[in-house]
Amino acid sequence: MSVAATGRADVTDDGVWLDRAEDGPLVLALDGRYVWSFTVVRDGRAHRGGVLVPWPPVLRRFLVGRVVVRVGDVGGSRVLLEEEVVLGGPTDPEQRVRVEDARGRPLAVDKVGHLCRAFEATDETIRDEIVRGTRRALDDLRAHAGVEAYLCYGALLGAVRDGAMIAHDSDTDVCYVSHGASPADVVLESYRVERVLRSLGWRVLRMSGGDVKLLLPLSDGRVCHVDVFVAFRVGETFFQLGNRSGRLPESAVLPTSTVTLHGVELPAPADPEAMLAFVYGPGWRVPDPAFRYADPPAGVRRLDGWLRGFRTRMPAWTEVWSGPEGRRVPRRRSEFARWVHLQLPPGAAVADLGCGSGRDSIWFAARGRRVRAVDFSRAGRRLVRRRARRRGLDVTVELVALDDLRAVLSLGAELARDPHHVHARQLLGCLDRPARDNLWRLCRMAGGSTFLELSATAPGAADPGPPGGLVRRLDPALVRAEITAAGGVVEHEEDGPGTDLFDQPDPRVVRLRVSWPRRSERTTR
Repeated sequence: MSVAATGRADVTDDGVWLDRAEDGPLVLALDGRYVWSFTVVRDGRAHRGGVLVPWPPVLRRFLVGRVVVRVGDVGGSRVLLEEEVVLGGPTDPEQRVRVEDARGRPLAVDKVGHLCRAFEATDETIRDEIVRGTRRALDDLRAHAGVEAYLCYGALLGAVRDGAMIAHDSDTDVCYVSHGASPADVVLESYRVERVLRSLGWRVLRMSGGDVKLLLPLSDGRVCHVDVFVAFRVGETFFQLGNRSGRLPESAVLPTSTVTLHGVELPAPADPEAMLAFVYGPGWRVPDPAFRYADPPAGVRRLDGWLRGFRTRMPAWTEVWSGPEGRRVPRRRSEFARWVHLQLPPGAAVADLGCGSGRDSIWFAARGRRVRAVDFSRAGRRLVRRRARRRGLDVTVELVALDDLRAVLSLGAELARDPHHVHARQLLGCLDRPARDNLWRLCRMAGGSTFLELSATAPGAADPGPPGGLVRRLDPALVRAEITAAGGVVEHEEDGPGTDLFDQPDPRVVRLRVSWPRRSERTTR
């Protein structure tokens, strides 16, 4: 029987509605497949005399067609709703909702709101590959990188609770203990560990100054992540990336013990149960697929300042460039790129900062220019490489996060030896003040002119509204002041209607051409 008929629950294009705030986590399945878990009190808002829990943004593009929606508790003993509904307006009567990737493999929403392949949807052979890959990562960290590494987070929880992976989890996590005397020493050690892992054949993606992802290719064509987090002590406080911090005795961490996951013995903290209580709280034994961390704000601020800060918006941009929003961006070059091209000498090299899908990078390369396409979104860089390869063009594609001073200085040193003109379309509105300061530093080192296009505020006029994507409007006067303070000279400025990131009309767009005279030249001027 559909409980929705009693008025206790309903499903619409907006989300899941309940007549009261249910206690505990709830699990939502579509056509019998686990897709999402939520907590009404945390995720819902008052609506129509009850509570509406909105669909996660990453799910909305899939929700077109017929589907049987089931909402119940984690154990499956209480069902609040189970009925077939039609989502997304009028559709083909035979069309069904399918939350799947391009190869038809089921996806689910993970605990940080991203789409992933959950272990529940992973067959036994692939699961064994993941466990063996995790064991290899731990062995390499311990034997070759010389650090005390152990299984942690969801993989440790599954091993201790059931001896198996948690059904709704999507990757594995390991940690290692650093005995660095300062955060700087912790970061230096992390880069040393990364170099060792790369020398052993691992593909490594750096996430911060204290954690990396190991990219583990699987036989079904997908890539699983093994996250490698650092842990360390400052005084009496134990810190462990992601965001954990607090009191945990050394005896709970080292020397390592072992646990068994799907029959494979793996290194674990000395007291796995104490570690799980530290990570998940005292209720860690009770399954909660909707769990979210509640980390001490002071600890998060410290970890951000010491080890992190340059990846805050990376997941959101990955979803833009890998999803339908990114496909809205035209492949032909922007009008801004043509504007820049006409001002450059023949053959002058271009650094396309915040290149996104690479539409302008590809166009510059097709006109015989050497191009460095720079972005911090892996999905965006993948698009650029694929498009350049299809057209037989030589484009240097690289990862640089402008919040990361180390990466900025490294690229700046290369450009100082090999000057490039900087092209940056709709980049400024994606950056906070520290990242913009790094951008000006990079432009000054690049050895050429800087060309900027930004969606601008309109003081004293009607609010033009946000531009497309994750871009914010900026005050051009603020941008000019920052450029001047950084030693730049605005040589030319244009202000008027233009287009946003997706080439949609934008009522106010500003273009700037900036030069960076040497200090002696600035003094003369």
